[in-house]
Amino acid sequence: MLTALLIIVALTALAGVATAANATRATDNTLVERIDALLPQTQCGRCTFTGCRPYAEAIAQGTADINQCPPGGERTAHALAKLMCVDPKPVGKEFGVVPEYPVVAFIEEAACIGCTKCIQACPVDAIVGASKAMHTVIAAECTGCELCIPPCPVDCIVMQPAPSKAH
Repeated sequence: MLTALLIIVALTALAGVATAANATRATDNTLVERIDALLPQTQCGRCTFTGCRPYAEAIAQGTADINQCPPGGERTAHALAKLMCVDPKPVGKEFGVVPEYPVVAFIEEAACIGCTKCIQACPVDAIVGASKAMHTVIAAECTGCELCIPPCPVDCIVMQPAPSKAH
C-alpha cells in the first residue's frame, strides 16, 4: 500500500513538473511572438540572424541584444526595450545604417540582363522575371533589405523611397 502511495505521489510530482515546463515554453513562445511582431519582417539578416523570427527567439533567450535591427530603427529598438524591461539603446552601427525613410529596390530595366541572381537573393519573393528577360520589383512586397544588390552583376538595382501606401 505504501509503495502504491509513493508511486502516485511521484507520478503527480512528475506531471506537475511537465505542466510547469510546458507553461514556461508557452510563455517563451508568446514572448517570441510579441518580439517578432515588433520587428519589421525584412528578413535581411543584418542582425546576424537568418531572419526576424530567429532574432526574436534570441532576444527572448537573452542571447541577442535589442539594438541589432537597422531596418526597424530606433523606434523598434525602443519598443523592444520597453517589452523586455531594459534600458533603450541606439541601433548598433556594426549592424548597418538605419534608413531615414522606407526604401524599396528598383531595377533599371534597360540594364537588366535577366540573370535571375536577384530573384534568388530576395527573401520575400518581391522580384519577378524570367531567365534572360527583364526583371521587376513588386514594390508592395519589397522590404528594402538590399540583399538583391550584391549578386547583381550589372549593378542595375538601386534603392528608392518606398511608394506611400494608400489607407
